[in-house]
Amino acid sequence: MNESSPDIPIQAVPCCESLACEKACRLFRALADPNRAALLGRLVNCTRPCTVSEIACCLPVDLSVVSRHLRQLREADLLESEKCGKEVRYRVKREEIVTALRGMADAIERGGARS
Repeated sequence: MNESSPDIPIQAVPCCESLACEKACRLFRALADPNRAALLGRLVNCTRPCTVSEIACCLPVDLSVVSRHLRQLREADLLESEKCGKEVRYRVKREEIVTALRGMADAIERGGARS
């Protein structure tokens, strides 16, 4: 509830209509969890696709939890995955992340003005 008007609920308002802004919002929602941020950071530093167990070494949680976080990052379009036999390997979609952040930065620089 809004403190100045306790009877009026706060409603979410989309920040803009642009696809880049939507991507940035997905990125920030996905990274709101510190474990997912740590997993993405680990993958960013890898030069090759990594398995769940390779990625999990940076967190003191079960592999099932790591898998769930990786799935959420993939659904947010931050990771891509490929199945190799019984293993799944994950890689960061660097260009997607850069595009989302650049779009958000451009919107901030424009001061909310639509182009």
